[in-house]
Parts: sequence; C-alpha cells; structure tokens
Amino acid sequence: MNKIAVVGAGISGLSMANYLEKHKIDYHIYERRKKEDLAGHGFLIPEEGIEYLKQIIDRSQLFEHGCFLKKYIQYSHTGNKLAEKDLHNVFATSRHSLINLLTQNIPHEKITYEETVTPCNTEKGKLKKSDGSYIDADIAIISDGSKSRIRKSLFQDEKMRQVQENEIVNIIKNKEIADSVENDFIKFHHEEGGLTFGILKLSEDTILWYSQFDNQKYRINECSAENLKNYMLEIFDNWHPLVPAIIRKSDYKNVHLWCVYELEELNPFYKDNIVFIGDAAHPLIPFTSQGVTSALKDSFLLTKYLVEEENYAKAFSRYESERKPEIEIHINNGRALLNQFLLPVSQYSENILPISYK
Repeated sequence: MNKIAVVGAGISGLSMANYLEKHKIDYHIYERRKKEDLAGHGFLIPEEGIEYLKQIIDRSQLFEHGCFLKKYIQYSHTGNKLAEKDLHNVFATSRHSLINLLTQNIPHEKITYEETVTPCNTEKGKLKKSDGSYIDADIAIISDGSKSRIRKSLFQDEKMRQVQENEIVNIIKNKEIADSVENDFIKFHHEEGGLTFGILKLSEDTILWYSQFDNQKYRINECSAENLKNYMLEIFDNWHPLVPAIIRKSDYKNVHLWCVYELEELNPFYKDNIVFIGDAAHPLIPFTSQGVTSALKDSFLLTKYLVEEENYAKAFSRYESERKPEIEIHINNGRALLNQFLLPVSQYSENILPISYK
C-alpha cells in the first residue's frame, strides 16, 4: 500500500488516520494549528455515526464522554410546547472529547502540528511544507475544513456563498441548569421565525447551547465577549427564563461565532492523487447535524476501497460514486431546514426534527 499524507487533524482527518492505523497502512498527519487549538464545542451524532465510531474507539470510553438524548422538544420562545419527538440513539458529545479519543489511538510521531501544507504549482499531485520541501507521499487525503485552501487551489472556479444564518455556540458547566433539561434536546423558536436557542446536555453538569440567527434580521459581527453577551441578553430578554439564565451564567472566553458558508455546487471529490473528505469535500450547513457522521462514513469507505482496489484511482472513483448522492440529499435537506427556520413557526412543516436523514 502507498504512503498516505493526511492534511488536517480535525474529526475527519483523525477518523481517517484511525481507520488507516487499523489496517496498518502507512500515513502521516499534518495540521496547521496547535493541538490545543482544536478543542471546539460539540455536536450531535446520530446512530449511524455511532456505529462507525465504535469500529475505531472503545464504546465504553466513548459513552463516558457524552450523553444519549431521549427526546427532541420544540418550544415557542416563551415556553409553549409546540412539538415533541423521540430520538433513537442520538449522542451528544463535545468536540474536545471526541478529538482526544481519536488522537489517543494515533502514535504521536505520526502527527505534525503547526505545519501548513500547500499544493505544488509545478509538480502535479505534490504537496509542500511551509519550508518549501516536498511531502513524501503517494496519496494525499485532504481534510482541512469547509474553506479548504487545497480544494480552492485545485478547483479555482468554485463558488462559496454565505447562507442566511449565523450561529453562536458555547458550553456552560452548571449542574443546576443541566439537571433542569434532563437528557433532552430542547430548542426554543421565535414565533416570527429566524431566531432559535438550542440546548444539548453533554454530561451531568455540562450543556452545550447555541443560537441561530437570520443574518438579514440580526447583524452579529465580531465583537468583544462582553458586548456579545449584552447583545444576546437584549435579544433574548423576554424569552423563557431558562434562556436568559443560561446566557447570563455562561463564560464567553471560548464562545464561537459561526458564519456559515456552502458551496454553490459540489466539486469532484478527487483530482489525480489527491482526495477530499469531510467538510473539505462537502461542507454541510449545521441544520443537517450530519457533519461528523458524514466525515466518519467518508473515512470508513475510502479506507475500505483503498484496501480492496488495486490502485488509488479506482478507490477514489468508488468512494465518490458511493458518497456523492447521499451528500446531495443532506445538502438539499439542510437547505429545506434552513428555509423552514426563516419562516414563522405557524408555517413549519410536520418534519420538525433538526437532523437530516437520507
């Protein structure tokens, strides 16, 4: 098997490395950020994603670092229950926990942090380190995120656009609040549309909260933590008391403001000996809740085909043929959920679950 360079040590890159490690395939990971900068916040992982994770992470360890959610409950912003659905094996975990679990299976000498990798302009399929030297690899697997620099350099005609939604994401450690939400996924919706506040329980004393904004109604720009907190308190002042209580008690040191972008059209998932996985191949807007599961499935199938096929070209072709149709479904589902979010609650469809299923 050829030597592989994996670019990016996020969820997709690390899951890819775990599958390669499992099959004893030679690889090395290059990550432009420091290890401590990869922490992030958290996410939902539906049942399919859990099945892929259990192949590379001990399930008992995984389940110690998150929480299975029982129900999705939708409320008006004042607290009237609008709808409720059971959740089947949907797991909530922090990005920090999952990154740590995936990293522990990778020998430390196989990851290089603070190394920016770029394509070579003169030699097709070659990648260069920041010092100008070439990376010794026959295949490159790119997992450098939704705004992939390498993807943009190879597909220069691509067009990305900002969607009509921004998100603020944060984590709060407060047992009293965590006890009050039990093991449910709670989401408050403003009746006029375009503004929500969601709450996920990560552990006995920790919750992740996020707010989604119609960015044509609510202009949220980069600002100080204190100003952001004050702005949030102003917007959510007359919501159900749980919402302003969480905003008021949260520490804003690591709060994340997410400006969401998508590709107008998907690029090919590979070119020559370079293949893309996760958000680098197919950015999914957060309404799908499928980012992690899609990255895991990419990694699993790409590894499977690299093992089964006689050359990487056939493996890449099978990978793209298998994954692209499903990704198109999630993209369309995400856009439908975004359009619904922008509507008044009275115009919502019966499909209220904020997860895209194929």
